[in-house]
Amino acid sequence: MISDQLLRSATSIGANIVEAKASSSKREFIKFYKIALKSANETKYWLGLLRDATQADKKKINQILLEVEEISKILGSSLLTLKNKKEF
Repeated sequence: MISDQLLRSATSIGANIVEAKASSSKREFIKFYKIALKSANETKYWLGLLRDATQADKKKINQILLEVEEISKILGSSLLTLKNKKEF
């Protein structure tokens, strides 16, 4: 079901950020942020599918999509910053 996949991908974002905070190296930290970004992108896919293929509240889903897009941008920007820093 779309809702099951959406739940998995959306909750994975926060779970991987928490894992990143507990990481033991910069490399591991970046790995978890990359996974969080991929989960955010997957969440956007499932939200779009939910919006377009069901009778769900399209306006509300579009608002959530904007928020997930902002999260994706934050994660992407953070990854760029992390990759350019030499120290952790």
